[in-house]
Amino acid sequence: MAGACCKCNFSLSVFKRSLSVAPRGCGSAPRSLLSCWRLGERALQEAARPSIALRPACFYRHSTFSCLSCQESMSESLRTCYLYLNQTSRSFAAVIQALDGELRHAVCIFYLVLRALDTVEDDMTIPMDKKVPMLNDFHTFLYQDEWRFTESHEKDRQVLADFPTISVEFRNLAKEYRDVISDICHRMGVGMAEFLEKKVGSMKEWDLYCHYVAGLVGIGLSQLFSASQLEDPEVGRDTEMANSMGLFLQKTNIIRDYLEDIQVGRAFWPQEAWGQFAGRLEDFAQPEKLDSALSCLNFLVTDALRHVPDVIAYLSRLQNQSVFNFCAIPQVMAIATLSTCYNNSMLFQGVVKIRKGQAVTLMMEATNMRAVQTIMAQYNQEILQKVSHTDPTRDKTLHILALIREKSAVSQSNLPSRTAHLSPMYLSAAMLLAALSWQYLSTTTAAQAQGTGDMKGQ
Repeated sequence: MAGACCKCNFSLSVFKRSLSVAPRGCGSAPRSLLSCWRLGERALQEAARPSIALRPACFYRHSTFSCLSCQESMSESLRTCYLYLNQTSRSFAAVIQALDGELRHAVCIFYLVLRALDTVEDDMTIPMDKKVPMLNDFHTFLYQDEWRFTESHEKDRQVLADFPTISVEFRNLAKEYRDVISDICHRMGVGMAEFLEKKVGSMKEWDLYCHYVAGLVGIGLSQLFSASQLEDPEVGRDTEMANSMGLFLQKTNIIRDYLEDIQVGRAFWPQEAWGQFAGRLEDFAQPEKLDSALSCLNFLVTDALRHVPDVIAYLSRLQNQSVFNFCAIPQVMAIATLSTCYNNSMLFQGVVKIRKGQAVTLMMEATNMRAVQTIMAQYNQEILQKVSHTDPTRDKTLHILALIREKSAVSQSNLPSRTAHLSPMYLSAAMLLAALSWQYLSTTTAAQAQGTGDMKGQ
């Protein structure tokens, strides 16, 4: 089994989670939850346990992993895996380093295996008669010492070209980790193959599609958490709640990126939803179709919100601080994003996103259950205030908002003060981390803007 990283005295997690997706080429290929693991770059202080005092923090660049002693304890192939992790998602490399013990290695390999699978699915140059068997059989490659694929033209093709380095570290993991990763890889590959040439029609198919590309990731991560013994076995056994965690992120992602997807020929909104309001999905981008567009948007937001009660219940079970941060932050970012999207005509004209300062605040605050409940209640109320008396989905929306309000109800008198008991050291660290977060967000925004300009110029 891969040796656990040393227990470092210094720990800082730099979280970058995104509900936005970089252009992935033509066609409506499935969009993996790997896409959801990027929501702007931010820095967060990680506490060892909810009841343990703040640890001192150090900052490391994306090209380095944890500390020198940790690097020295790793095999050459494992160091290479972290290098690939930094290259494919430097943000997620930082998130992993906030996880405790051997769990960080298991999640690293889990990510790289799914990244390799996703790269096969994304590569439009692979003929269909070759791609479908590869997706269906990909889990078997984990146990083949020399299997690799050198014909990919995708940007992350290195994870396929050097797959033996990843697979050997997979085989070095404990059996309980291997079983989870192999099973999820198998089920996701089969699901991707199913939806390669299949459009999302019914709401039931939308749930199934999101399960394949996102819910399975939530299930797999939950099972890894339990296998590590950092979380109770029930966290891994309750696949319904774990599935909801993934579906909530994925649906938020799809809803928000309507215009981007339409512009490159992708269609992820289910026909059963948009067919009630328009003849074609593209019609919503026309100003004269705005009323219909908003009705469909609110219908889908309401559908996504039905997963929030499960999200709250799931998070309330978590005991380990590093796992809680890992799970809670993207969920509060998602409900903030949905609140911004709800009944917002700008979604059909450009990019809709939450403010940078708002994002940093969420990242800094969502580190305990009461804070998460308060955040959920806040955005639940914001959506409630936007519900129109004439919206066709009004009754359903009000019903699910009432359920969320009940689940997120917190006695304000029992909530500890956010600042009253914070030491000057904590406040200074918080200010520094917020500044770093803002810097990262600004850099990311500039890079995205440049990328968009380059695409338009082509």
